[in-house]
Amino acid sequence: MTTTLDLIIEGGTVIDGTGAPRRRLDLGIAGDRIVRLGDLSGVPAARRFDASGRIVAPGFIDVHTHDDRLLLDAPQGPHPKLSQGVTTVVTGNCGISLAPLQSSGTPPAPLDLLGTGAWRYESFGDYLDELEACGPAVNAACLVGHSTLRVRRMNRLDRVATAREQQFMAADLDAALAAGAIGMSTGLYYPPARAADTAEVIAVGAPLTKAHGIITMHIRDEGDAIADALAEALQIGHALGIETVLSHHKLVGKANHGRSVETLAMIEAAGRKQSVCLDCYPYNASSTMLLPARIAQSDDVRVTWSKADPTAAGRSLFALARERGTSPEALAEALQPAGAIYFAMSEDDVSRILRYPATMVGSDGLAHDVSPHPRLWGTFPRVLGHYARDRGLFPLETAVHKMTGLSAGRFGLAGRGIVAENHYADIVVFDEQSVGDSATFDQPTAVSTGIEAVFVNGKLACQDGESRDLHAGSVLRHGGAR
Repeated sequence: MTTTLDLIIEGGTVIDGTGAPRRRLDLGIAGDRIVRLGDLSGVPAARRFDASGRIVAPGFIDVHTHDDRLLLDAPQGPHPKLSQGVTTVVTGNCGISLAPLQSSGTPPAPLDLLGTGAWRYESFGDYLDELEACGPAVNAACLVGHSTLRVRRMNRLDRVATAREQQFMAADLDAALAAGAIGMSTGLYYPPARAADTAEVIAVGAPLTKAHGIITMHIRDEGDAIADALAEALQIGHALGIETVLSHHKLVGKANHGRSVETLAMIEAAGRKQSVCLDCYPYNASSTMLLPARIAQSDDVRVTWSKADPTAAGRSLFALARERGTSPEALAEALQPAGAIYFAMSEDDVSRILRYPATMVGSDGLAHDVSPHPRLWGTFPRVLGHYARDRGLFPLETAVHKMTGLSAGRFGLAGRGIVAENHYADIVVFDEQSVGDSATFDQPTAVSTGIEAVFVNGKLACQDGESRDLHAGSVLRHGGAR
């Protein structure tokens, strides 16, 4: 007796996420799984989706996001992740997670990049439970932020945590891992964690070793002192004996352009002794809180939001300073709290890092900025269109691998990231000739082109940029925790 499948995606060319050559295959889906691959022209199905002339690939995995709050509140209109083919996100990066932290006020920057009014979770499990109950638009694998733990447990952040405070933070992390967190992130560059030393991070992160968790690291410096900062991050990962991810690897400031040759060599050497990988976004401009110290090393700075002066959002800080007869640094202080985009990177470094075999793709988008960096809306189609097709930086199969199978393997996302039987039916269908990013620094929320359909756990979640199902995602708990 032939079983009727729920869905057959037929006629497409499959790039399966492993890096292997493309193949002509139909996909048979039952429930949330891929159950058959091959010529399914004679197989009965409740629904058929024609992917003729299109690429069928695993849904993209955004390994570096700050979507903790976005997952709770599905936006009206196009979705910044679904519209570009993303079906899974990793949240809680750069030391910043929405839980565990209960606060009636606004926590210190950069935690405020997640917005205000949502700091209500006494435990990480409470956050995951609410996320599961509301049904996220995409799958979510969640990290605990080291900075969030510091804000929760310390009365002053300008010092190393005491032994007792470290024990409390480690216990919080242990509880979060038991609830399903996949690991811990650090943001040693930022004020809430800048005073933490190497020993503190290792002590707080100790539960990761037994739980086989992951550590993702926004390192202490990405400019002149990057070699020391990179060495520290590698030391921490080696001491914990776990997978180490170097977050949004880049070199900032003209004096450091070209040094990716040096840093990638360091990572390559470390990889012979420990498990280490990295992510990056495909742009030569970064974005975070507005920091006066970052201004001098940037060719331009664009304000993404300002609580003191909302009209500054989307404007060049340098142009505004000239108009107001003040220095960019003084204006930056006056605009606080605020966020910014910094044009301080070399395209050669971006390309070299993106091409490196152990590099995954992450957007690092900030969903709550008034005028966000275009990476929030355009990262993945930009890799497929600009870098793979137009520039020929790598084959399309390699581009897809960096956004799917490589990421799933490194982050331990079982059953995701590869088109294979018994894997989850997270699928994107796109046109390799027209796929590309439309978001720009002037129009940062423009929807990408060429992403024709996105299936999350077997459900059609987005078609031609328009959301169809904003609750098809699942919470991907580490170790199957509930």
